[in-house]
Amino acid sequence: MEHPLGKVLSSLCGFGPRTGARTLAEIGDPHRFANPGRLASYAGLAPINWQSGTTNTTRKPRGGNHRLKNALFTAAFVATQHDPNARAYYQQKRSEGKRHNAAVICVARKRCDIILAMLKTQTPYQPTQHQKLPQAA
Repeated sequence: MEHPLGKVLSSLCGFGPRTGARTLAEIGDPHRFANPGRLASYAGLAPINWQSGTTNTTRKPRGGNHRLKNALFTAAFVATQHDPNARAYYQQKRSEGKRHNAAVICVARKRCDIILAMLKTQTPYQPTQHQKLPQAA
């Protein structure tokens, strides 16, 4: 990727040349999103609140940028296979009763937070280092 932020985004597991280029092209300037929730809503990954009288429910969004949503879904699916943090979050959502696609969408939504922070600060992804806890004797 020859985009200035290409190397930043490709440091996150799941983003290769095609997926990264599509994501960067669809996001454009990351500073136009006030917070990660706005990016997720723009991509069609955030649930929509629906209210009528005393009924409050959430529903699956039908709008959004479908090209961005597909790129983020693909990257999240790949990450669930190769990234231990994404895999653990995916397994957590599956144990909560979500189906496969819904769990991958949850991973993609969570990664919107990471992606927007990486693009705004122009820093590559650095996975958290889990410290081994001392074993009881």
